[in-house]
Amino acid sequence: MKNAALYPGSFDPLTNGHMDILERAALMFDKIIVTVAVNNKKTAVFSGDERVQLIREAIKGKAWEDKIEIEQFTGLLINFAREKNVQVLLRGVRQISDFEYEFRMALTNRRLAPEIDTVFLMPDEQLTFISATIVKEVAAWGGDLSSFVPDHVAKALREKYK
Repeated sequence: MKNAALYPGSFDPLTNGHMDILERAALMFDKIIVTVAVNNKKTAVFSGDERVQLIREAIKGKAWEDKIEIEQFTGLLINFAREKNVQVLLRGVRQISDFEYEFRMALTNRRLAPEIDTVFLMPDEQLTFISATIVKEVAAWGGDLSSFVPDHVAKALREKYK
């Protein structure tokens, strides 16, 4: 598929950093498939279906909403990309430690699927410190989530951490 990208992640939870990457990527690509990774070996706060719904709600009404598809997947990302006939993987990189991990993954994916490229995007510098791990910690302690996640995600997190 020309000018399309997969944007994979656990999105547990969706953060403002994810939204920033998605919004800017929508300017670059005609179609973005947000791929919610479901890993049964990891304990997630939200189920795969809940994460898909939270993303759908977050993009609702955005000018670029029609460019976005959201799907769950399990397994090798390159197999999913091939299934969707997409040659670009979109990855967010917040800091050097992210880049080191993502660089290794990009090289591994290139070795396994040379026809698939990885594009790295950095979120707005004000969002670079936000991670799902930090968001979950703040939520667990009842902290203010308003600068970390969309309002409906904050509400869902408060429900989970009651």
